[in-house]
Amino acid sequence: MNNTVKNNHLGQILAPISPDLKALDEVIRRRLASEVVLIDQISSYIIQSGGKRVRPALLLLMAKALADGKETPHALELAAVVEFIHTATLLHDDVVDESTMRRGKQTANAAFGNAASVLVGDFLYSRAFQMMVAPNDIRVMQIPR
Repeated sequence: MNNTVKNNHLGQILAPISPDLKALDEVIRRRLASEVVLIDQISSYIIQSGGKRVRPALLLLMAKALADGKETPHALELAAVVEFIHTATLLHDDVVDESTMRRGKQTANAAFGNAASVLVGDFLYSRAFQMMVAPNDIRVMQIPR
């Protein structure tokens, strides 16, 4: 299957949440904002690198499917959490693997150094956990037995 066909199929699947994905990008930008210049620079670099946002899209699709027409007030924030954890994992993985390219673009560690990449990965993990508990519903942190 060629990329055009794949992208067309993906576009059809994501169509019901297209406005949510645009809103998600805004949540991500807002939640990545930091007074630390280096974090802002690397965060912007990561956002501009693109990515399909498949994981948060799956969360948004499931939230919509299970909501039965009801509002899902925390879905966008939790979708951003999923993206932050995934991105943090990629940042750390690129350092460990000494990767220099991802999706045809220089990795953050190649562009900014290993220490800065690890710092921003840690920042993303911290921000993700902060966002998870923000709704004051600690159930999201429970692991089923």
